[in-house]
Amino acid sequence: MKALDQIMEQIAEANPIHAKKLRKNLGKQEEAYLRKANDFLEEYVDFASRLGKDLEFGVECYLRMLSDFTQEYVSFMNSGEYTTKSFEDANRRVYNNPDVMEYYMHGLLLSQVLWVHHNDIVLFFQKYLPDYNGNVERYLEIGAGHGMYISEAMKVFGPKVTYDVVDISPTSIELSKNFIKSDQVNYVLSDIYDYQPDQKYDFITLGEVIEHVEQPVELLMAIRSMLAPDGCLFLTTPANAPAIDHIYLFRNAQEIRDVLKEGGFEIVHEITKFVEDVPKEIAEELKITLMYGAFLKVKN
Repeated sequence: MKALDQIMEQIAEANPIHAKKLRKNLGKQEEAYLRKANDFLEEYVDFASRLGKDLEFGVECYLRMLSDFTQEYVSFMNSGEYTTKSFEDANRRVYNNPDVMEYYMHGLLLSQVLWVHHNDIVLFFQKYLPDYNGNVERYLEIGAGHGMYISEAMKVFGPKVTYDVVDISPTSIELSKNFIKSDQVNYVLSDIYDYQPDQKYDFITLGEVIEHVEQPVELLMAIRSMLAPDGCLFLTTPANAPAIDHIYLFRNAQEIRDVLKEGGFEIVHEITKFVEDVPKEIAEELKITLMYGAFLKVKN
């Protein structure tokens, strides 16, 4: 049985309503996407086995993460605010809590293919990334994440590029090391505000990070100082996306654009994608989560 079929069966046993929704969304995807999703999940199975885990463990983590999201969303709809108010809160609740970080990161890894809007952002990244090939000698990724962006960057930019990853969580770094399996990547355990590279970067990836800080403009300005004058920042972030470690609330795409401009960046390419297939007016009224991605350059 394919890994994708296995995971859907296990999710259906524990949460049949959610499984029905996933199957509906996956059923709209082309065969190429399903093959890619299955290949990723096969890699996940290998990754989990190296940690002494299995697919069942991954599903448990995913469902635990989903429960967190559901609780956060209910609170958000009632209050209009995120429950986590500061980085100190997020660090206590998540980043400095190995148990939470473990299930959260495993859950996010599986969501990368089970939630098709995530794939839309990755495809957007793959579409425009080759435009920068030949102009990149130093690549930085802030937040170890799921490894899909840096893996694609390594395919496009090749072995002669220096690849650095900075993350504040040792659990996240260890998971990324085991998933990416490459000695080309240099990992740095550091708060990004404390990180002081000896040279500027030609390309920086910031995948779903600015919603995790209290002052995203301040973070963007710090990143701008690390970027070469003609360098590129690839950024993703959600709006109306309550989670246990989300701090800064963007309510729509324009609020994101305004912060990017204030942080000193211009948009080269962008994508917006609601996580539910409904008209924009309804999505905004119901506060449906919006995914945003952009290739950015330093504003002159």
